[in-house]
Order: sequence, then C-alpha cells, then structure tokens
Amino acid sequence: MAKIKLTKNELKKQKDSLKMFQRYLPTLMLKKQQLQAEIRITELRIKELLDEKKRIDETFKAWIAVYGEKGFFTPDILRITSLRTSEGNIAGVTIPIFHGADFETTPYDLVRTPLWLDAAVERMKQVLLLDLEAQTLEEQRKRLEHELRVTTQRVNLFEKIKIPETTGNIKKIQVYLGDQQTAAVVRGKIAKRGMQRVAQ
Repeated sequence: MAKIKLTKNELKKQKDSLKMFQRYLPTLMLKKQQLQAEIRITELRIKELLDEKKRIDETFKAWIAVYGEKGFFTPDILRITSLRTSEGNIAGVTIPIFHGADFETTPYDLVRTPLWLDAAVERMKQVLLLDLEAQTLEEQRKRLEHELRVTTQRVNLFEKIKIPETTGNIKKIQVYLGDQQTAAVVRGKIAKRGMQRVAQ
C-alpha cells in the first residue's frame, strides 16, 4: 500500500478516485457478463456446426463404397478460391464474421465420370463451409476469452484492491483530520483559559 498524505487535498483526491472506481466497476461487470454470454453462444454454434458435419459424414459413409472408385474423386477436384469474412464488434472486441467461401471445381467430363461425383463435390463443399465457419467461430471465441480474462482482472482489481484500499485511505485521512481538529479545539480552549487567568 502506497504512503498517502494526511491532508484535505489528499482526502478529496481519494474520494474522487473512489467515485471513479465505483462508476467504472458496474460497466466492467456488465462487459464481463456480456462476454460470458457471447462465449456461450459461440460455443453452442460451434457445437451445432460440428454436429452438422458429423451428420454429413454419416451420409458419406453410406456412399463410401461408391466413392472408393479409383481416379474420380481426387483431392484437387475442389479448391477454395476465396474466403468471405468481415469484422464485427462485441463489447469492444473486434471479431471475424464468416460470410461464406467461393470454390472452384476442376472441370471433369460429365459423360465419362460417375453420377455420384456431383453429389460428392456438393457434400465436400458443405463440409468445407462448416469447417471454415467453425474455424472463424473458434477465432471469435479465442478473442472473446482473452478480453474476458482482461476484464475479469480489472473487475477483481477494482473490487478487491482499489475500492477497499481507497476506502481505507479515506477513513485513515478522516480520522487523522478529525484528531487534528479536536486537538486544535482543545488547544484553543486551553489558550482561552490561559488568557482568562492572565486577565484576572
């Protein structure tokens, strides 16, 4: 605890600091609650995306024997050409927002390739979109959690250190100034009595 001056100016300074801490604390607590709620929403959305991906994977398994035909479904048949994202703001935190992606399919002969190839490419696009959105949401969650940690530290600093410390300083200064005032009154009375004795 820093040494404080026991003066009226210091008392005013400490009272101003206490008012500031008490004014900002509710805002910080509100921000903390908002961040916690947004993190929960983001986690639920990530779970939904992963569940949807799992469901698509299950439908893929039904076709797996067909997809096993050699030479048709190659890794380079589908590629991402662009990712569409923007930036948003939640409780003062800049977050990425996923809007979609553009794909390019390697041209293939519709007559000589099996019918399932079109369906496989479409399902692969769905899976990639789900993965890309989940990655964006993970980045959102990471940024929100970082801000939550910082905000929680500030709330704890104000609640557990600054407000109690400032309140203690105010009491200490008030007691000291009260004692000084009482001592001055006592000294005044003693001086007055002394003057009255001298006058008699």
